[in-house]
Amino acid sequence: MMSEETQQQESISMQKEQISEQEMASIKTTEVEEPQVARLTEKEKEEIFKDIHFDFDKYDIRDEDKPTLKRIADWLIEHPDVKLIIEGHCDERGTNEYNLGLGDKRASTTKQYLVTLGVSMDRIQTVSYGEERPLCTEHTEECWQLNRRAHFVVIEGK
Repeated sequence: MMSEETQQQESISMQKEQISEQEMASIKTTEVEEPQVARLTEKEKEEIFKDIHFDFDKYDIRDEDKPTLKRIADWLIEHPDVKLIIEGHCDERGTNEYNLGLGDKRASTTKQYLVTLGVSMDRIQTVSYGEERPLCTEHTEECWQLNRRAHFVVIEGK
């Protein structure tokens, strides 16, 4: 003979199964259309998201880089599902601490400029790598100029 407790447990289990079956029957399946995700082509990366460069020990946007930033802002406005990371970089001259601060100012100034062009502030993150990620390792002015930059990393939406 079943104990009263065992009978109660079986009754509860059967009720749960019935409820689950009823819930499943009432759920309508609808197909959800996947949102369009902006896919960035290599050509777009090369043409739109070019690094911008800075003068020695400076973090102001140079006039020759403003058209690049305008293209980036326009593209971001057309692709609202995309976010951006701006990396601030420096050449090897100066202390690590100083260059991290300068890289941060370069990334932040670049972000602010994009915001003035209409890009939402919450879509842009900044990070400073200081002198830690050089593009060029020679000890020449030409090489140092390449390293004084803001680099753009596109984070595509889902």
